[in-house]
Amino acid sequence: MALQVAELSIQLIETLQPLMPRIKSKDKALEDQIRRAASSISLNIGEAEFSDPGNRRARFHTAAGSAGETRNALRVAVAWRLVAPSEAEPAQQLLRRIIAMLWRLTRG
Repeated sequence: MALQVAELSIQLIETLQPLMPRIKSKDKALEDQIRRAASSISLNIGEAEFSDPGNRRARFHTAAGSAGETRNALRVAVAWRLVAPSEAEPAQQLLRRIIAMLWRLTRG
């Protein structure tokens, strides 16, 4: 499952990428927050893959926290009408899958 969630985290970044210039043009801080949080998901998953069991779970927890942050930051972008809900939905779908997978990885 760790390899699947790692791949989904990269797909998330690829899905967010087209939205970022528009968000940045209207709210540079929010764009930076989304970029850092989405990157953190993938980077922490990558670190977890080569960590001992205790650190592995901690990295998956951190990745899950970053996924929640990314999800809410994207909701903020929609609320401020920086992007349309339909444009954000593919990323939100990926985030729901990523969060569910990370939840299972932190419990096992």
